[in-house]
Amino acid sequence: SWDKIKRPSLEHEPLTTEVTAGSNAVFEAETEKTGIKVKWQRAGTEITDSEKYTIKAEGNKHSLTVNNVGKDDDVTYAVIAGTSKVKFELKVKEPVAPAEASPAPAASELPAPPVESNQNPEVTLVFDAVPPAEAQPEEPVDPIGLFVTRPQDGEVTVGGNIMFTAKVAGESLLKKPSVKWFKGKWMDLASKVGKHLQLRDNYDRNNKVYIFEMEVIEANMTFAGGYRCEVSTKDKFDSSNFNLIVNGKMNSCHLLSSTFFFFLDSQPDVDVWEILRKAPPSEYEKIAFQYGITDLRGMLKRLKRIKKEEKKSTAFLKKLDPAYQVDKGQKIKLMVEVANPDADVKWLKNGQEIQVSGRYIFEAIGNKRILTINHCSLADDAAYECVVAEEKSFTELFVKEPPILITHPLEDQMVMVGERVEFECEVSEEGATVKWEKDGVELTREETFKYRFKKDGKKQYLIINESTKEDSGHYTVKTNGGVSVAELIVQEKKLEVYQSIADLTVKARDQAVFKCEVSDENVKGIWLKNGKEVVPDERIKISHIGRIHKLTIEDVTPGDEADYSFIPQGFAYNLSAKLQFLEPPKIHLDCLGQSPDTIVVVAGNKLRLDVPISGDPTPTVIWQKVNKAIPGTNHTDCSFHFHCPQLLFESEGRVRVEKHEDHCVFIIEGAEKEDEGVYRVIVKNPVGEDKADITVKVIDVPDPPEAPKISNIGEDYCTVQWQPPTYDGGQPVLGYILERKKKKSYRWMRLNFDLLKELTYEAKRMIEGVVYEMRIYAVNSIGMSRPSPASQPFMPIAPPSEPTHFTVEDVSDTTVALKWRPPERIGAGGLDGYIVEYCKDGSAEWTPALPGLTERTSALIKDLVTGDKLYFRVKAINLAGESGAAIIKEPITVQEIMQRPKIWLPRHLRQTLVKKVGETINIMIPFQGKPRPKISWMKDGQTLDSKDVGIRNSNTDTILFIRKAELHHSGAYEVTLQIENMTDTVVITIQIIDKPGPPQNIKLADVWGFNVALEWTPPQDDGNAQILGYTVQKADKKTMEWYTVYDHYRRTNCVVSDLIMGNEYFFRVFSENLCGLSETAATTKNPAYIQKTGTTYKPPSYKEHDFSEPPKFTHPLVNRSVIAGYNATLSCAVRGIPKPKIFWYKNKVDLSGDAKYRMFSKQGVLTLEIRKPTPFDGGFYTCKAVNECGEAEIECRLDVRGNQIDIMDILWITLTLQGKTNNNGI
Repeated sequence: SWDKIKRPSLEHEPLTTEVTAGSNAVFEAETEKTGIKVKWQRAGTEITDSEKYTIKAEGNKHSLTVNNVGKDDDVTYAVIAGTSKVKFELKVKEPVAPAEASPAPAASELPAPPVESNQNPEVTLVFDAVPPAEAQPEEPVDPIGLFVTRPQDGEVTVGGNIMFTAKVAGESLLKKPSVKWFKGKWMDLASKVGKHLQLRDNYDRNNKVYIFEMEVIEANMTFAGGYRCEVSTKDKFDSSNFNLIVNGKMNSCHLLSSTFFFFLDSQPDVDVWEILRKAPPSEYEKIAFQYGITDLRGMLKRLKRIKKEEKKSTAFLKKLDPAYQVDKGQKIKLMVEVANPDADVKWLKNGQEIQVSGRYIFEAIGNKRILTINHCSLADDAAYECVVAEEKSFTELFVKEPPILITHPLEDQMVMVGERVEFECEVSEEGATVKWEKDGVELTREETFKYRFKKDGKKQYLIINESTKEDSGHYTVKTNGGVSVAELIVQEKKLEVYQSIADLTVKARDQAVFKCEVSDENVKGIWLKNGKEVVPDERIKISHIGRIHKLTIEDVTPGDEADYSFIPQGFAYNLSAKLQFLEPPKIHLDCLGQSPDTIVVVAGNKLRLDVPISGDPTPTVIWQKVNKAIPGTNHTDCSFHFHCPQLLFESEGRVRVEKHEDHCVFIIEGAEKEDEGVYRVIVKNPVGEDKADITVKVIDVPDPPEAPKISNIGEDYCTVQWQPPTYDGGQPVLGYILERKKKKSYRWMRLNFDLLKELTYEAKRMIEGVVYEMRIYAVNSIGMSRPSPASQPFMPIAPPSEPTHFTVEDVSDTTVALKWRPPERIGAGGLDGYIVEYCKDGSAEWTPALPGLTERTSALIKDLVTGDKLYFRVKAINLAGESGAAIIKEPITVQEIMQRPKIWLPRHLRQTLVKKVGETINIMIPFQGKPRPKISWMKDGQTLDSKDVGIRNSNTDTILFIRKAELHHSGAYEVTLQIENMTDTVVITIQIIDKPGPPQNIKLADVWGFNVALEWTPPQDDGNAQILGYTVQKADKKTMEWYTVYDHYRRTNCVVSDLIMGNEYFFRVFSENLCGLSETAATTKNPAYIQKTGTTYKPPSYKEHDFSEPPKFTHPLVNRSVIAGYNATLSCAVRGIPKPKIFWYKNKVDLSGDAKYRMFSKQGVLTLEIRKPTPFDGGFYTCKAVNECGEAEIECRLDVRGNQIDIMDILWITLTLQGKTNNNGI
């Protein structure tokens, strides 16, 4: 049988096939679409293409050919397509062989003749029908269950008939089994018998088999689906599922009017029983009518059973099946699912609780409870229960003994009267019980002990001590798994043969005479031809004269060639001879007498040419490859000689010849181009010879074309050209397929879906700058060639656009300075450089201005003739070529132009430049003027000393450089430009500052109470800068720790208050200017003593108050927006005891080590100064205060806007930066 599962990938499925041994079997399958991978299997093992198996695939059609089928090929096969798997069988029957010269079996031994098929012209398929006696002498036995033969899956077209057959062994049954047919899960077909359905059953007495048949008549599409056949006896039950497939289309009218008895609802997912279970009884009839249930009584019984089971299944999620079956010695598992995973269960066997042992194993896995029975015996054939609390689940286990097979059958015997007879057979199991019969009657031990039965291990014996004439007959030994029959012939006396018949060899139209002579004149006999009795006619004569018996055949024909036998009646003699017919050899091909026949084979495929031949005796076959070659090909001679039964192959066996009984086979495995040519087959025997020529033409896919050539490359396109292949495969080239890939990729992309007929193609939609390769395929009717070699790599590129902003920067008497900007579009080809050309006014000839290409965007054209008027142009160059030209529209006269001197003084130099002592001074002043002006520097009206101050001049600027500033460098610096009588002058004021000296003449002006009055005079050296204030500090004489009393104090006297009575204090004062505090301070020589006044007061003792508190910001940071280049500050206020430690962050990055930022903390006011911020200094700034009591942080956002400065400021900044990089050279 073959299984059928849901297989959406198969459109057409292979079917079980019956063939004769020695022939070929072909199975075909068709998938829904192409591209689905198909595998073939034999007995679960994958099949590959070989000499035995030929596998073909054309589009969505697939085939498997089993060559030279033998008995070993009678197994189950399968085809796998995607996720679908279909099983099918190959049934092999033996070829009809000539009958042995033995008496025909008794009529009682012959099986019943086959049932005649229906004469209705409509298609009728009968599955598992009783085959003819020659094809299937014994019934197949199903070793599992009650079925001998199960119903098989069937397929029928719309309007056709199909029959399903089930066979049940009745030998061991006391009464007829009960059989039910179902469609789907619930529809009983017993009440649906009518126009479209017939159920029949009968009993085959010869084979003791019950046959049950279900015939579907005039099938339509609604009949398709799953079916089930159930068979039950008194103590056994079995079922078998099968499917019906209905092919064809049905119109809507037929579908709507169809009243077939088991028409299903259009929604097969609807559970009718679930609807009935929830509906009230008054709705049952309506629901049954709606879903096509006509057996109301059966429906109510089943519904009652379902409801009854629902009440009993509170403890079980899944109960035991009604019955289980297992072979003797095997293992079986009984499983239930309980509602409570912690529930305890009991297992009972025939009402007795089962105890755990080596054969009984209990398992609890989640909700599952499993009873495993190992090595099942007949004692395990019993009723089992699973008990959970008050509920039970029942089942029956049937243990089936394996069938006892006859491994060595009985043999026919011939004895004389009174001799001892011993029949011997061998069975598959020692000590097995067998049954002996004679002519259908069972043999038993009689009082005379005529028959004696003996067992010796697996051997069984039937012994007859003294045989009599009545003991002749057919003896049968039977087991539950096989039958063997042998014949016993008991002769009264011996018959002597004086002359036996001899073999004859005759030619056509000759006479053949077989003659024999026996000792008894009265003995009659029969003549047999290949085991069948010869019937005399006008051409065949039989005669019996005395002891001589003759068989005469006139005008012998090939049909008379056979084995002839003479059997004397009453004697177990068989006189045999063979008639051999001599026939001239002949080759049976349609091309004989005509021009050589041409056989076309696709390269790589297998060529199998069957050449029918005749001739008696069997002719010798010679195959040759002659020199007559197909035009345009060269061949060499090779021969294959075949003498039956020897077979000669070529060196590797790829080209070979096989000889069979009535034909020879010429085979080429994997045809190649060299196999083309004319093959001659010659057959010879002693009577004559015959020959035929066969032309073999091998066609193939074309050779790959040569590598294509690429031309006309553009920005995203190119032109591809190629030549036809040197060999078109024997078929005209239909077109070409072009593929493209990137150089570094492995993936080829097809460019055309329709075949290209021309030999050129314009490929588009490529990416500029990417390196590509092209290849080409040639296509003919056989297929697509291998790809051509890849083309040379190429890159789609385009020339750049013309340069922009092409202007004249400067002109002198012999030179012209040009400048421009790069092209707006350069492209993937990059930029190799620029070519600059000039042309005289009035001329059309352009002359290169520079040797070769220049990569710069400026050029100085030298050695020009003064007074010439020239046009200039510039072009950008890359791999793709030149760009368009950028041209100066008006001619340029080569002549120096006078320009007034002009100093462009930077804005920050228009006010006093302040520098500290030791800093570097680098002043760059740009100017203009032509010709180059004369530059002079002076300080305070004096010429500068070049040893102390560095001056560097260029065509466009002048630079003043002082490596280390000193105080004497302060003053007014004057710069003068002069061109002939034209001048321009600017003055730059530089102020060099240093830290001031300490204040002078500090003294204690007065001391009173808790106060001290101090006085001092300004410092003698103010550091060349204004004194901004003073810092006053005090120190207790005991500790000499200095504390600031005042800072940034502007007066030269002050009063220090809140001094402690009885202590002595020193005071000191620092002076401060732009450079900071003075290096030293003016300190009072004598301490100031704060005298104690009045009565001594002892203050009360108070508990010290804890003033510590965590940091807290009393004034937040405010979001700010500042202008780039101007110092900016961020301020906030914090309090906390002890004094918190302050940290500043920008975008969570600590700023402590960055010199660009200065941090101040004065009286709780925190300030972060950012020196000359740029747009990159914008972001989120965080201030974090930390002390031992805690921490606090606050955040703000700072935006830095770009400063709108004029072109001169930009130029000055640029020149300043250039000057800094050249400091080492000044």
